[in-house]
Amino acid sequence: MRYSKIRKMDIADGPGVRVSVFLQGCTFHCKECFNPETWDFKGGKEFNDEVIEEILELCDKEYIVGLSILGGEPMHPKNIEGTIKLAKSFKEKFPNKTIWSWTGFLIENIVNKEILNYLDVLVDGQFQRELRDPRLKWRGSSNQRVIDVQKTLKKEKIVLYEE
Repeated sequence: MRYSKIRKMDIADGPGVRVSVFLQGCTFHCKECFNPETWDFKGGKEFNDEVIEEILELCDKEYIVGLSILGGEPMHPKNIEGTIKLAKSFKEKFPNKTIWSWTGFLIENIVNKEILNYLDVLVDGQFQRELRDPRLKWRGSSNQRVIDVQKTLKKEKIVLYEE
């Protein structure tokens, strides 16, 4: 797996000050994607245990409220194992901080559901230019859902995130 960039202090991808990791590789290629440089699975830099340690170190600050995992496509079969390893490591070290992630897949279609055990919020669905709405919070188009993952798992039905 590869990654494009790490933002050490991000206020755009989830509530509060967060560390954001942009993974490399996506097959959706949504029109007007805000991150097309992340589409190529061979681009970016190698994602390994040292990078996970760097991310955890960045998150180990009082003012960092969580981790955001974006892309590219973190739930793609080529990326999901690394995404799970990062999310699991984060939750083991910071059980009271949150993980937000964005995916073009619907939650129902994520192949490896283990990732859901570690996510607090998942924004699912592909960005659709014709449904773009800049007034929406945390998502680009109205077809996308901002899902409270842990409540969804408990209730066994989609529960949308409420601030």
